[in-house]
Amino acid sequence: MNTPVMSVGLAGARPRVRWVIFGFLFAFTFAAYVQRTAISVAAVPMMPQLGLSQVQIGWLETAFLISYTALQFPGGVLGQFIGMSRMLTLCGVLAVLATAAVPGAPAIASGNALFCVLLAAQLVLGVAQSPLFALVSGLLERWFPSHQWALTQGMASGGMGLGSAAAPAVIASLMVVCGWRPALLIVALPVLLLVAFWFQYGRDTPWQHGGVSGAELDELTHTPGDVTASAPTWARMRVLLVNWDLAGLTVSYLCMNFVFYLLTYWSFLYLVQARHFTVLDGGFLAAVPALGGAAGAAGGGVAASALVRRFGARAGLRILPLATLPASGVLLLLSVHAESAMLALAGLTLAFGLLEVNEACFWAASMEIGGTDAVAAGGILNTGGNLGGIVATPLVAWLSEGGNWTTPFVLGAGFAAISAALWLVVDTGARRGGLGPQDPSCEGTPCVTCEGTPCVTCEGTPCVTGVRGAEPPGLL
Repeated sequence: MNTPVMSVGLAGARPRVRWVIFGFLFAFTFAAYVQRTAISVAAVPMMPQLGLSQVQIGWLETAFLISYTALQFPGGVLGQFIGMSRMLTLCGVLAVLATAAVPGAPAIASGNALFCVLLAAQLVLGVAQSPLFALVSGLLERWFPSHQWALTQGMASGGMGLGSAAAPAVIASLMVVCGWRPALLIVALPVLLLVAFWFQYGRDTPWQHGGVSGAELDELTHTPGDVTASAPTWARMRVLLVNWDLAGLTVSYLCMNFVFYLLTYWSFLYLVQARHFTVLDGGFLAAVPALGGAAGAAGGGVAASALVRRFGARAGLRILPLATLPASGVLLLLSVHAESAMLALAGLTLAFGLLEVNEACFWAASMEIGGTDAVAAGGILNTGGNLGGIVATPLVAWLSEGGNWTTPFVLGAGFAAISAALWLVVDTGARRGGLGPQDPSCEGTPCVTCEGTPCVTCEGTPCVTGVRGAEPPGLL
């Protein structure tokens, strides 16, 4: 499927294929968040019908997060090795099967056995989705010029918010009409069409796609040589794993994602249990904070892109987190203490919007640090991000089962402040991993300068002159 196609058509004013590729990636992120939030929305009828407790629902969500988090980096590296487009296709099919297994489970098991089947389905869903956002990051790095990375990352993150917003409203409506099992099956099946179309159209790079014009290739900031040199090596992976700036960014993302998972997974139950909305009303109203998050992510992409153009990556990507993360924490505190349920909803929406402004900053920063190893760098970043979910999900389930909704939001405010503070020590002004510009010297071994920028780590072997970032063989 990914055989290089070097006939790219005539230069001219043709539609940019990269935006069609972006549309696919946006759809994948949208579908992923519908899939992953399905159980939390269906939890209200599932618990009495299947004899599940709220803590067990929390563990089902945690099971997803455990496999999802554990395989972020390995999944990203594997995707970079076998091909990002092929990996995305495989993961899409597996995610559909895992999602459909949840409504099918009561037909084959009951009691503890049923809980084990549901747990296994969630673990498989986590495996399927684990490399998704790393793959998105790597494909955006390949298909778009660097000045559009923050913009496209923010817009892709908007797909997450729209998926989170759509899931409560759509699933709750379907549950009222036909029950929770058909509802979950209905939302799972259309993703197969998305995967089939992607299999036919998607490619890892513009040089592999027959519809890309010469004019579009001229707008990119890499060369065909980067493509052949981008397979992962142990040396480059070690560089990423010990990179202190990427580590600081990852811990900051962990703290931010405590708040993200609090709002994504628990807004529906909070509105129903603490603010006493009906299930149907709660399903629609729970979409409002997620829509705020989607708008914030898209707006953050535009703002971050403009700030990077104005101040450079080091300062430009730092401004928004320092301003908006603490403000999001303050809004969480105001929301949980508000007398009016509608004021609380408005506060949660603004808090989610300000939180998601920063998605573009985090992911663009990982791309700056990772260079053409953006997939692996994104895997590391999202590993930390989802550790925040592993902390948040069972903790919020345990606290909220007793009706204590104040403490989770207070904790969220604290994590938002820590996340902001860590940006003071993260330097995204130069790439230190991968094959991109401004890579470090080769640990004492002189490199041949290629196209005016230093080459990547060579482990004692000079780089090849004239091919930016080329290095000796040594695949994982």
